[in-house]
Formats: sequence, structure tokens, C-alpha cells
Amino acid sequence: MEKEELKILAQNLANPQGDKGIEIGEMMNATNIGMTLESIRTLLIEDNEHILEIGHGNAGHLKNILKLAANLKYIGIDVSETMYNEARKLNKEFNSQADFILYEGTKLPFENEAFDKIFTVNTVYFWENPVDFLNEVYRVLKDDGTFVLTFGQREFMEKLPFTEYDFTLYHNNEMEELVSKTHFKRMKISEKEENIKSKTGNETIHRIYTVLTIKK
Repeated sequence: MEKEELKILAQNLANPQGDKGIEIGEMMNATNIGMTLESIRTLLIEDNEHILEIGHGNAGHLKNILKLAANLKYIGIDVSETMYNEARKLNKEFNSQADFILYEGTKLPFENEAFDKIFTVNTVYFWENPVDFLNEVYRVLKDDGTFVLTFGQREFMEKLPFTEYDFTLYHNNEMEELVSKTHFKRMKISEKEENIKSKTGNETIHRIYTVLTIKK
């Protein structure tokens, strides 16, 4: 891909827009599904819980969450109006259990301790003030709640040609240090590997990623 194409891809990975954004949202759902399902498993979702996903994309995975337990309530939040609209369109059948909210990317528009479980996949690269944002997550998470943060490790991400455009990448120890500056007290690191189709072509790439389980 040419430089300008890579820039456009990077911009749409951060904030999908228009028809191109819809296409990239579908691609992200396909390439991230392994990371997403692993994150959902790690949450250990139980009956009657309120779940927040930060950066829901097109939420093609929502059905996988709602079948895990009874009487769940899901809220997805995203900075992309395109993804907000796509997620609502693709998940009409779950209207009674799921809501989607468009927000500006820094303040979570919820009351304190609103959620039992919170997760986010491949969004941390775009947080302007990660410590402040993590403290926002802390604020809306219940005292006995679980937050799962999943991201591609720096060594892997640096090999992808589009990540030089406005991505902030992290080693595990850099992420540990970041979390240590927040109100969160406990964290468990789990490393995972998978083979996926590349976002820039048809080749298969070996992805190494990290699932952080974070508690108050």
C-alpha cells in the first residue's frame, strides 16, 4: 500500500468514517474477533451483570456476549458515528438488552460504579491521556468489578506499516507502568498468540497480544 493509503487506513482504524469506515469496521471485526472473544471469556460474565465495551466497532460480536448469561445489559461506546450507526443497524434484534452511545473519547458519560464488567480491544493506542482515561474506567467500574484491556504488543505492532501514523504502542512493562499511575490496584497479564489475515492484504501474520485483567 502507498503512504497515503496507509494513512487513510490508520485514520479509519482510529475513527472509521463513511463507506470506507463501514468496510474497515467489517474488516476489524473479522481480524479482531479472536482478541475480542478472548477478552469476553476473561471477563467471566455472570447473570444480571451490566457490561460496558469501549470502542465497540460494528459490534458484530454482541450475540456472543448476550448468550453467556441471563438478564445481561450491554452498553457499547464509540467515537465513530459510522460505527455507532452500523452497530445499531446490525444489532436491532438486541434492542431490549443493548444500547450504543456516541461520545467524544475522554469522559465516560456514566455514573460512578455503573458497570460490573468493562472491556476494550485495540483502542489504547489512540487514547490522548491514558492515565486520565483509565481513571475514568475506574470511576464507572463497581468495586468488585473487572476491567479487561487487550492490545497488540509493541514488537508485533511495529511491524505493521500503518502503526507509524498516530498509534501509541506499548510493551507489557510500559502498560504495567501506565496502570500503576492510576487508581487501579491489581493487574494480571496474560499473553496470547494467533494467526490472522493482515489488514493490508491477504497474507497471514502471527499476532502476539496481551490481555490485562485489572481490578480495583
